[in-house]
Amino acid sequence: MVRIRLKRTGRAHKPSYRVAAVDVRSTRDGRVLEELGHYNPAHKNPEMRCNLKNERIAYWLGVGAQPSETVSHLIKKAGIKAQASA
Repeated sequence: MVRIRLKRTGRAHKPSYRVAAVDVRSTRDGRVLEELGHYNPAHKNPEMRCNLKNERIAYWLGVGAQPSETVSHLIKKAGIKAQASA
């Protein structure tokens, strides 16, 4: 099963995250299937905090990937809908 979740990057006390499609059995910062964007909650400009690849996230949702709770909030803010898989 595939999950869309956050992968922590950045330095101590200054976290930033990558949004990634990963196998549910991999660790938080382990191997990813595909990088889908990034999220920096500490960025001064609110429009620049979240940068997502909308088409790829819609594809992964369409093939059955489950987003984590935090990623589902980011997806909802971005207005991304799942594509119907072929």
